[in-house]
Amino acid sequence: MLTTALFRRLLWAAALFNVLGAVMLGFPGSPLGQMAGLPAEVPLAYRAIVAVFVLLFAGCYAWLAGQPEPNRPMVVLGAIGKTAVVAVVIGLWWAAQVPVASLAAVSGDLVFAACFVWWLMNSKRESAR
Repeated sequence: MLTTALFRRLLWAAALFNVLGAVMLGFPGSPLGQMAGLPAEVPLAYRAIVAVFVLLFAGCYAWLAGQPEPNRPMVVLGAIGKTAVVAVVIGLWWAAQVPVASLAAVSGDLVFAACFVWWLMNSKRESAR
């Protein structure tokens, strides 16, 4: 069972995961970015914009973790966002545009998305009782 207290910890972990992702996307030539299979040469404007949006989600997860009851629509948005990232990377991998290392880099997003959906499904049942 994914209690609200455990879910808060998961949200803090998702926030940290996104901060690390933002650093990786902001500095794709770094060892972390290269380990994830990112292209080293990406224009600064693209890196900065993507990193800001990933950091924005990190802030949302941290904010959700601090709420008395996590806001369900925001958790839905987080689940959709994380699932979308995984779907895009799988599609790019399938089209031979990114290496398998990129799949490994977003595997955490898949786990978080699944946990978000699990919490949403179970918390709805609990609140309906």
